[in-house]
Amino acid sequence: MVDHPIEQTGLMTIEEFVRLYETEGPFELINGERIPLSPAVAGHNSVAKVVYDALFLHDPEQVAYAVHSEAAFVMEESTDWVKGSRTPDVMVFRADRLAAYKAEHPDWRRKPFILVPDLVIEVISQNDKYTEVEAKVDGYLEDGVQIVWVFDPKPKTVTVRSENSYSKFTVKDTLTGGNVLPGFEIAVKAIFE
Repeated sequence: MVDHPIEQTGLMTIEEFVRLYETEGPFELINGERIPLSPAVAGHNSVAKVVYDALFLHDPEQVAYAVHSEAAFVMEESTDWVKGSRTPDVMVFRADRLAAYKAEHPDWRRKPFILVPDLVIEVISQNDKYTEVEAKVDGYLEDGVQIVWVFDPKPKTVTVRSENSYSKFTVKDTLTGGNVLPGFEIAVKAIFE
């Protein structure tokens, strides 16, 4: 990740967030700070796409929505104020949770997702700092994401984190969806080819 100036903003409305995102470019809102996003390189995108495609083909009864590089929001309770926003490389919503969200928000198509994903995928870029990636993963888990997969193309490993577990997979292993996506499997080797 390239160092960017960080702008202190605090909370903002969804409308303000969308306007700034469209006029000034993509950013995340973390702890009241607006952090610009850097464009991803081709190798980064190819790893994310392999996993995205595998998730997309997985049981549609379980995976209602897999999204590539889109912002998800954490809102202040009972308000329209954005408390935080993160943009993972891929985020996955289970079908049952997404159906409940759509029923509760009939206008869901006209705004960004105000729903914490079940699974988040981050692909490490050559400029990412270890401490920043760790802080991002910790933030996802604090927001309520159940599982975070961190793909590191250089050593070809996948780190899987949840609230109470940490595992690392190599090209000899098979990554599974655990409790979030039962039955999902992909060979780690296939991700990095």
